Amino acid sequence: MAQHYLLSSAARTLSLASVARMTDAEAADTFRMIRWAETNGEPVCPKCGGLEATKLATHPRWQCKACRHQFSVTSGTLFASHKRPIRDYLLAIAIFANGAKGHAALQLSRDLDCSYKTAFVLCHKIREAMSAEDVGAVASGEVEIDGLYAGGYVKPSNWKDNRRDRRLAKNQNGKRQVVIAIRERAGKTLTFVTKTEAAAVALIPARLAPGTKVHADEATHWDALHAHHETARINHSECYSDGEACTNQAESFFSRLRRAEIGTHHHVAGPYLAAYAAEMDWREDNRRVSNGEQYKKIATAALHQPQSAKWAGYWQRRRPVAQAAE
Repeated sequence: MAQHYLLSSAARTLSLASVARMTDAEAADTFRMIRWAETNGEPVCPKCGGLEATKLATHPRWQCKACRHQFSVTSGTLFASHKRPIRDYLLAIAIFANGAKGHAALQLSRDLDCSYKTAFVLCHKIREAMSAEDVGAVASGEVEIDGLYAGGYVKPSNWKDNRRDRRLAKNQNGKRQVVIAIRERAGKTLTFVTKTEAAAVALIPARLAPGTKVHADEATHWDALHAHHETARINHSECYSDGEACTNQAESFFSRLRRAEIGTHHHVAGPYLAAYAAEMDWREDNRRVSNGEQYKKIATAALHQPQSAKWAGYWQRRRPVAQAAE
């Protein structure tokens, strides 16, 4: 029997120990080589794009000769105005990449010996970097579309006589949402969150390239997809695959997302559901990539992503949304 890829040596090309042993200078050089790979690590001014800069003697910063702007290796990135040593951010990315089903913020706070708030924001900044490649992306070829309802749990009454049918809208709390997955066969996965599957139907055509063939289940709201694309339907009350239509790959992705919620995070608050779904679709698409390559991809995405409008100064803004418990 062939060895599973994740059990092979090819899947292990990164050691956390090697990252943890880095000095601050080595970590800064690693960040520099990742961010400015096109110039072989030579700094590029994030303000004007100038290629000539003078390194300051008193601080780990450069000053652009063209516009006189001072900048560091993290200026203008997700890690701008960082408070911790750069090595900690590399280590956080390495730890995050190693989590097959995610990594809880509480656990990361213990790994890095930092507050839960710091770890929580850092995890979400990494998720933002991971989801960046899906922005504006469209699926093509043969795709499977399905939805996973999450959240809005209503605890049943203790007494059997007082229990109500929780499937009815009048007996729900209004917090339930659905993660829509559009998954190419042997390709990428795209996700977004809506209130219901029916509400997602109008948004799906913009996520599909012309000529895409769609596979969906027998739910009536998917009937509208026939107007835009060739669509194959599978009746799950009869079988899960009839040799033509099938949504098993979308269901496989939902299994990863559900196991991450149950086994790693234990609870995902509604405002953050889309971020967790995007993280899991990235992990699903890169499951055959070594942990070292995943580490490099995440670090590259983070250092090419502009400063986050949502997560920069997150706790100081006292946002009126529920905190995701992990």
